[in-house]
Amino acid sequence: MKILIVDDDKEIVQLLEIYVRNEGYEPVAAYNGKEAMTKLNTNPDIALIILDIMMPEMDGMAVIKQVRKDSGIPILVLSAKTTDMDKIQGLVTGADDYVTKPFNPLEVMARVKSLLRRSKGDVTNDQPDVLEVGPLTINKDSHEVKTISGNTIQLTALEFGILYLLASHPNRVFSADDIFERVWQQESVVSAKTVMVHVSHLRDKIEAATGGEKVIETVWGVGYKVEAH
Repeated sequence: MKILIVDDDKEIVQLLEIYVRNEGYEPVAAYNGKEAMTKLNTNPDIALIILDIMMPEMDGMAVIKQVRKDSGIPILVLSAKTTDMDKIQGLVTGADDYVTKPFNPLEVMARVKSLLRRSKGDVTNDQPDVLEVGPLTINKDSHEVKTISGNTIQLTALEFGILYLLASHPNRVFSADDIFERVWQQESVVSAKTVMVHVSHLRDKIEAATGGEKVIETVWGVGYKVEAH
């Protein structure tokens, strides 16, 4: 399994290559955004991107926007920018997770493994393989979400995980911490803003595909739920 590491700091790339190899993955290196896009186009089996934000020629945000036009591949952002707004901007653009520099490589690899589990469809519960909620049909095995009219909604692994979690427990309210720990499969860290951004993306995609149907409800001060129909 290949992991694309993108950073203009060669020492960081070399460090992450060591840890990626130690976990049994094959690293692919790029040192700016343009090179990253070339590597993606020539390595269709890349399973995840570890991506710096501030780079020459084409920055990380531009890479995320380009990738998200036609791919739900997991993206883990590494950045020296540490404010909440910087993190939210990365997530709004389409990243799945965010680690600030300086970082612990072991934490980075823990996030990588968590994202890869989600992208492989590792939904660990005994719920049915296919769920129907409102105008949506959700297939756990294929990670597909379709509307009544047959349109497929392209979701990232984490967006699918959130939707499946809520849909498989109708009427149950999940807090942001609950969602983060179950879907990201990590202990909750600044989860509220992260979950809020992903839920917002998920809602936008569902409403665009269904003509405005509201599937996910916010229970203010508590969390999110999907109502049984």
